[in-house]
Amino acid sequence: MQPLSSSSCATGPHPPVSTTWRDRWLDWRDARLVNPWFRRWAMAWRWPRALVRRRARSLFDLMAGFVYSQTLLACVRLRVIEHVAAGPQTLSHLSALTGVPEAGLERLLRAACSLELLQRRDTGAYGLGVLGAPLVGDPGIAAMIEHHALLYDDLRDPVALLKADRPTGRMAAYWVYANTAQPGGLSDAEVASYSALMSATQPMIAEEVLQAIDLRRRHCLLDVGGGEGRFLQQAASSAPHLQLMLFDLPAVAERARERLTRAGLGRRCAVHGGDFVRDPLPAGADIITLIRVAFDHPDERVLAVMRAVYAALPTGGEVVLAEPMSGTAGAEPMGEAYFGFYLMAMGRGRPRSPDHLARLLREAGFSAIRLMPTRLPLQTRVMVGAKSS
Repeated sequence: MQPLSSSSCATGPHPPVSTTWRDRWLDWRDARLVNPWFRRWAMAWRWPRALVRRRARSLFDLMAGFVYSQTLLACVRLRVIEHVAAGPQTLSHLSALTGVPEAGLERLLRAACSLELLQRRDTGAYGLGVLGAPLVGDPGIAAMIEHHALLYDDLRDPVALLKADRPTGRMAAYWVYANTAQPGGLSDAEVASYSALMSATQPMIAEEVLQAIDLRRRHCLLDVGGGEGRFLQQAASSAPHLQLMLFDLPAVAERARERLTRAGLGRRCAVHGGDFVRDPLPAGADIITLIRVAFDHPDERVLAVMRAVYAALPTGGEVVLAEPMSGTAGAEPMGEAYFGFYLMAMGRGRPRSPDHLARLLREAGFSAIRLMPTRLPLQTRVMVGAKSS
């Protein structure tokens, strides 16, 4: 691969002339940063040398990120985190538990320690690291780590993915509802895998949402795109007075019906099957939730769903929209880099900022739109809008 140089980058049309002081400052900075003399000067002095080293580390981490993620995947598949959760384990014991020879396993364990998934104890045994501990007891995180093998396969050639009119890889096949003209006709076999994944990862999202909204004044909650009903199960526990409804594709709704019945909520929860873009939503709820729904779809479909929600709500009712949002302070790469490529590989979705989502809600008719605080905004943010008339 030929390294980039100023001559190799100057083959296209000349960029527009900068007109703001900020742009002029950035142009000046860029000219310094690509200058070999400036880099040598920076390395000669203590303060700029420390800055250069930090940025070099960040750039290397970007380059090596796939290796880090595969280290995490290997730990999950071999159940290493699960094995050490009960207490520190020796290399030989872990080798016996995982079936991996000690030489290979030691390489993995040392890598996991460097990433803070594990921590080497003074005795030489391996215990939990600060980044490995959150995986314990949360099957949703492990399920997503396993699921990412599909995404990594699609990203083997990111340029080809960017150029494609429509994705045709493993992610598009997995999230089948995003890439079919008639999602309402999908069978149980076609929705089973993604429904199970969404169900496994829903509890950590549901907890954030239920902490952010007040259900005490509400009498009936409709969860649109509610999957197998995991959010409604937690809402039922959080608000025992609340009547519940769920709307999703017919095959998914049937899975929800079975789960909610097993949970003892069959009489308290009405389950409806349909396509929320084409079919009207059931009436009767005074609060409707859209949890991880909007970012799966293009703007025109999101607006159609929001209008359907508006039509189904009574005056004074509220919509609750919950999902990761782009532009979240401290989580910018998650919003634009991670979800940008994930949703592109999936089909038709896109990450959106709170301002973008608020504009769509206003266009659908909602007012008094507000962003509610959540404890872990990089995981999910919550926006509420009201139907005032």
